[in-house]
Amino acid sequence: MSGNQLLSRKQILQVVSAGVELGLTKIRLTGGEPLLRKDLVEIVGDLTQVEGIEDLSLTTNGILLTEFAKPLFLAGLQRLTISLDTLKEDTFHRLSRRDGLARVLGGIEAALEAGFRETKLNAVILKGVNEDEIVPLAAYARERNITLRFIESMPIGADPWDRGAMVSGKEIQNTLEANWGPLTAVLGQNPHAPALDFQFADGRGKIGLIMSVTRPFCGQCDRLRLTADGKLRNCLFSLEETDLRNALETPNGPESLQVCFRKSVWGKWEGHEINTSRFLKPDRTMHSIGG
Repeated sequence: MSGNQLLSRKQILQVVSAGVELGLTKIRLTGGEPLLRKDLVEIVGDLTQVEGIEDLSLTTNGILLTEFAKPLFLAGLQRLTISLDTLKEDTFHRLSRRDGLARVLGGIEAALEAGFRETKLNAVILKGVNEDEIVPLAAYARERNITLRFIESMPIGADPWDRGAMVSGKEIQNTLEANWGPLTAVLGQNPHAPALDFQFADGRGKIGLIMSVTRPFCGQCDRLRLTADGKLRNCLFSLEETDLRNALETPNGPESLQVCFRKSVWGKWEGHEINTSRFLKPDRTMHSIGG
């Protein structure tokens, strides 16, 4: 995607402001890799000035986080989520097709040192790849008092989806409980959150399970996604999207944007239908949609 296709810093602020006026309260910056955007720290600063945003967070692969953790914290970013699927360099290279595990681990430490106290880690477990790292990853998170969320593999990547390689949330829970004892569901969880959160039996740390395939949460989902090139999507697996660029260019931009928001929400699917024969994989991959 070329630079002239991306929404500008000003346009991002316009879209977010229009959404907040309609009731949006939580904003997550994601990608792709958001830390590759040169004006990201300034964008974070802009968003902290929007009255009505109660939660501003960012998801990253952590490669560049050593450099950006402190500036993002000082700009007003409240929370970080960092992808960490493995603690082994060879497995990291297999999954990401590059080296860099040490940089990710350094980025996690930099986030903690910068002051981020609600840092979370995301891990996708695949059979025959990193299935043996469920316990080591959980132990790593427990040692640092970081919540680790295990996410079931979904049919959204560029490669063909192999359902047989997916490790279910229940299988992960069983593995964790075999090592640390029964997990207890955290009380008072947000019903719209994608993860089910659990507390370890000894009270040290939390685990989240995002079971989009085996336990879809579509009925409680209230999320919208804005792509970097200005498309509004009402579901991660949506086959249609609303282009906001025309609305941004009209004299009554805020009103036009709000019309687009309403139409998108009204058209929100009943569910993604991953588990039915009707499911169609979207053309866009995860890196171009945003998680």
